[in-house]
Amino acid sequence: MTSDATGNGSLLPGAGQWMYRFVEELYPICRSITGEGTRETLRRIATQVPIDIHEVPSGTPAFDWTVPREWNIRDAYVKNLAGQRVIDFNKSNLHVLNYSAPFRGMVPLEVLREHLFTLPEKPDWIPYRTSYYKENWGFCVSQRQADSLRDREYEVCIDADLKDGSLTYGEYLVPGSTDQEVLLSCHICHPSLCNDNLSGIALTTWLATHLREMKPRQSYRFLFLPGTIGAIVWLSRNEKIASKIRHGLVVACVGDSGIPTYKKSRRGNAEIDRAVLLALRTRGSEYSVREFTPYGYDERQYCSPGFDLPVGSLTRTPHGGYPEYHTSADNLDLVRPAYLADSLSIYMDVIEILESNSTYVSLCQKCEPQLGKRGIYRALGGHPDAGKVEMALLWVLNMSDGKNSLLDIAERSNLAYKEIYQAIKLLVQHDLLKKS
Repeated sequence: MTSDATGNGSLLPGAGQWMYRFVEELYPICRSITGEGTRETLRRIATQVPIDIHEVPSGTPAFDWTVPREWNIRDAYVKNLAGQRVIDFNKSNLHVLNYSAPFRGMVPLEVLREHLFTLPEKPDWIPYRTSYYKENWGFCVSQRQADSLRDREYEVCIDADLKDGSLTYGEYLVPGSTDQEVLLSCHICHPSLCNDNLSGIALTTWLATHLREMKPRQSYRFLFLPGTIGAIVWLSRNEKIASKIRHGLVVACVGDSGIPTYKKSRRGNAEIDRAVLLALRTRGSEYSVREFTPYGYDERQYCSPGFDLPVGSLTRTPHGGYPEYHTSADNLDLVRPAYLADSLSIYMDVIEILESNSTYVSLCQKCEPQLGKRGIYRALGGHPDAGKVEMALLWVLNMSDGKNSLLDIAERSNLAYKEIYQAIKLLVQHDLLKKS
């Protein structure tokens, strides 16, 4: 894959619109860690990328975990004594406690309130709450809705199933010229939440579509998984494949207006950590870097000590860092095409570094070569920043001893990776360098 193939800025505006439309398409689906909503989401992804869809039966052990029962919901509501739906799943799939046990009956108001989840500090927002591993029934409502309930009792219906079935995930491999793999993983278990994580699904799908048309050096494995349990199940079934992973990123929260944020892998100084930091530094705009913690998205599974894979997480505002997180306000107004496109440009820059990072040897190691007689300076004449390009040439010639990679040189020189890469190409063209 060439620099031009990954770094084509003309792709980005159209890509931003495409990703946003995909977010819109997926937004109404009620997803969870299992069930038909997750399958439908994977089927929509499969219209863009030929993913393999895997079903893992309930009760299957996965290290210290077990695949849970499958959850499916058809309808849910709370009706007042006049028969009016005062809480309606059809108006927002966030209204039902995700993974709620089925329930039907007349319930006194004081009992109903024990099964309502609200956000008093944000009285117009519906919270997103789950009950995956502790059976419960309930509804999530705005504080204003909860305060408006006055009848002595209400008819409650949660028309759902919680029974043996399977956990579903999607996987797609773009084969490269080597079997060393780059992992790109996103979670698919959230219902109508746009930034967390429909934005991650859309960006991951776009990358898979784009990379399959290229001829990458490394192989790229895309995983579309329910959070936590999905990654654990995949790792339990693919330990041999996991050993091939050389770099990895968990894709989430990439569509909001916040600054790009990178959470390092457990190793802290893996090549993926260095590549992301270099890509962020050379953008010339604000960004944030966080050290690894065993809390967050599925990087904590990939980085668990038994695997210790070099997997970080590249987001905009991290999970829990924006007010709309896990609420109904994480909607189509929060995510914008321009932010999706900007996040994509960073991912593409990182992929460019991973694809082209190599080690070279100077063929003129005893003092610097005379560049003028080879016409190299003339080649720089029309460049708007010839001085910086000349410095890149000199850094490359000095550091190319078969031990330093392009990434090493870019870090030490404090120059942009693209400048180092262009210098490499020019010097190879003039027979002053060869790949070691």
